[in-house]
Amino acid sequence: MTGSKPVSTSRLARGSKLGAVVAVQAVRKRRTKLSMIGRSAEVRARMADESVLRLAEQLVGVFGEMKGLAMKLGQLLSLLDLELVPPRQREEFQRRLAVLFDHAPSVEFDAMREVIEEDLGAPLRQLFADFDPEPIAAASIGQVYRATLFDGTEVAVKVQYPGIDLAVRADLRNLGLLRVMLQQVALPGFTLAVLDELRTNFEKELDYTVEANTQHHVATMYAGHPFITVPQAFPELSSRRVLVTEYSPGIDFDAMRQLPGAERDRIGEIIYRFYVGSLFELAEFCGDPHPGNVLLRADGRVVFLDFGLYKRMAPEHIAFEATCLRAAAEDQYDELFRLMIERGVIDEHSAVTAEECYNYVLSAAEWCLVDEELPITPELASGAFLHAIDPRITEFDGMRRQNLPPEHLFSRRVDFWTCATLGQLRATANWHHIAREWINGADPITELGLQHRDWKIRRQTETTT
Repeated sequence: MTGSKPVSTSRLARGSKLGAVVAVQAVRKRRTKLSMIGRSAEVRARMADESVLRLAEQLVGVFGEMKGLAMKLGQLLSLLDLELVPPRQREEFQRRLAVLFDHAPSVEFDAMREVIEEDLGAPLRQLFADFDPEPIAAASIGQVYRATLFDGTEVAVKVQYPGIDLAVRADLRNLGLLRVMLQQVALPGFTLAVLDELRTNFEKELDYTVEANTQHHVATMYAGHPFITVPQAFPELSSRRVLVTEYSPGIDFDAMRQLPGAERDRIGEIIYRFYVGSLFELAEFCGDPHPGNVLLRADGRVVFLDFGLYKRMAPEHIAFEATCLRAAAEDQYDELFRLMIERGVIDEHSAVTAEECYNYVLSAAEWCLVDEELPITPELASGAFLHAIDPRITEFDGMRRQNLPPEHLFSRRVDFWTCATLGQLRATANWHHIAREWINGADPITELGLQHRDWKIRRQTETTT
């Protein structure tokens, strides 16, 4: 395949397959110094002291009373995978961080009923034919219940905790206080840019009216898809604090992790196509990949939930990202460097070199640029993420001091979080074969890719007739 890396030349792929900590020297001209797995091992070694546990205590102290925001941050920490912590300290670290989840609000149903009735303007018995008072799930700012409409439709009802909107807004105003702590402890993954992102976007998730309309749009867009399904939302039945959607049963992510490898690989490809593929194919995407937002139906379709954070990108920004990935996949050092300078990502007067730019992109995205079957592990996913953003790793200081334009922040986050989710699933695929569909315009070669292409053709035909 033209434009693809030859088999077995990536030290990332070879190292992950053999379980190596430090990869062998690459046989091609690429000079990546360490594999992602090796980098992850470096991080673990540097964290192997009591500062890890002191950090856990600081996190609990700062976030412990932040309710919805603490739960969101806890989700991000879990995606970074606690295997980054030395084995002898991992259990204690997890135990201390568990306090964050223990602080999530525990609210009696009577109080939740008041939210529903106040927002929807009628007694519960007039709104639903049946309503189970036992929650079936907990979201970061509310709880989810199962109910039935009068026409027999089974629905999921997400209800915000009373007063959570005021609490979250107050906490968001105080997030600036965390900057000092972050600078002191250099918490992996939580750079100031990520903190600012949380401040700007978490408040948007407080309005379920917006989410209802977004989910209705996405569910309609994916209607009839062979392996992706989004529960339909009912904006006319929803409000600012109450979201009503179709009830879509399925097994959760923990159960998926116990499935045979071939089934996990299939689910992994679907997750990758939904979160990353939709960005390049549809110019819009869900900004919150997470294991808690994925279910598996009995018919094999994967259910995607939670559309509080949904983004759209301008075609020129998407084209830039695809062109950069294509240049990196084809080892075009100078072309990638030129693109980055022209876009303003790299200051042309900085000391950053074309090779450093190239290696930095590989450190974050090589998993989807190597032409080989590649198992995504928690170590690989965490290594890619941390090496790209962790200030304690000095290899790419020059690149980390450059400015990523804000319009690319969410797309890069989605790429990292998708990789992390695949790592939790331990899915294997030739991710580059899939990515070539959107960065090279190549024809699909996987079974799922062919099904997806046929669906797109049918969808386009239906919209033009």
